[in-house]
Amino acid sequence: MAEASPHLLFVPVHAGTVTQSLRLFRTAAGKRTAVAFSSPARLMKVLGADQPWTCLTEPVLRGLIADLDVIGVVFDPAGTMPAQPAGHAQSAQPAGYAAEALAGASVRAA
Repeated sequence: MAEASPHLLFVPVHAGTVTQSLRLFRTAAGKRTAVAFSSPARLMKVLGADQPWTCLTEPVLRGLIADLDVIGVVFDPAGTMPAQPAGHAQSAQPAGYAAEALAGASVRAA
């Protein structure tokens, strides 16, 4: 029996002339996070039609962020908030906080 293929996620990137890099965001608490969308339409609704993206599986995305100071992945965020001014105080993170709990939450561009 063939193994089912993993679901593809649509992940925003910064597109360079030759390479792409993962676009990271911040949670409302100021922690860096990756975001992933279940469809290109959801990505474009939140980030706009001009946002470059790539397809990754969840294990590959988690591998890319494993060594970064990133708390996890937010799936299908509801929207984005304006960038926070430099030096703005960050709120404390509650115990047991998980980025996955923010599915449907808003994120801020990093």
